[in-house]
Amino acid sequence: MAVDPLLKQAQALWETLAAVPVSFPLAEGLNVVTSPVSRLAPPSWTGIVVLGDSAIVTAPTDRAAQMLRRVLGGLPTSALASPAAVRAVLPVNEVLGPAVLGYVSRDVFRPVPADRSVERLAPGHPDLLALVKSVPPEDAGESAMDEITSAAFVVRKGADVVAAAGFQAWPASAAHLCVLTAPGERGRGLARQVASAAVAQALADGLLPQWRARPTASRNVARALGFRELGSQLSLRLDQEELRPND
Repeated sequence: MAVDPLLKQAQALWETLAAVPVSFPLAEGLNVVTSPVSRLAPPSWTGIVVLGDSAIVTAPTDRAAQMLRRVLGGLPTSALASPAAVRAVLPVNEVLGPAVLGYVSRDVFRPVPADRSVERLAPGHPDLLALVKSVPPEDAGESAMDEITSAAFVVRKGADVVAAAGFQAWPASAAHLCVLTAPGERGRGLARQVASAAVAQALADGLLPQWRARPTASRNVARALGFRELGSQLSLRLDQEELRPND
């Protein structure tokens, strides 16, 4: 079977984020490990990442890992990122996701010509932070624009920044894309323009661009730039009482 280089890069990234030795199975299936410091999910949560036909799962405790191996092993890999499917078999208190994971390589990247001037700002620039503060908190949190480590690529309307993109430097030479557009300026192609500039910079830096998204509009921007959706990420907060041994 031919190796998909982009898929292997993506898998290597999430194997690193697991923070303990683990690998995606070569065939369909999953590997579960205990990793209290895993970055697949928030602290003390369970993280599931499906890429291609296989998955890795990190659990905060050995007891949780044992349950996950037993229960999730009976599900098809395609169901592991489904909240409904995992809720049906696990004691889940809270779910984050699923978020779709997209990646792009230099040879398939489709840059978008800018019909407005794209300016470059330092991360944390006051004009960039003004955009972050102007949008609903859930939009600001989803974008993580105030956490970028790269330059910010922005479009202005008058003096105000109305669209911005940049990336966070992640392990395994990855660039996690962050994009934000002011609500009143959406639907005008600005996200594609600023994101295109940020992706071009990431590729020039020799990094693997990653686009993690839930909203359809965000996924459409990524597809327009050539990103391939290779998998999904799901985070679970399990009911600890249900994990305790029966008396």
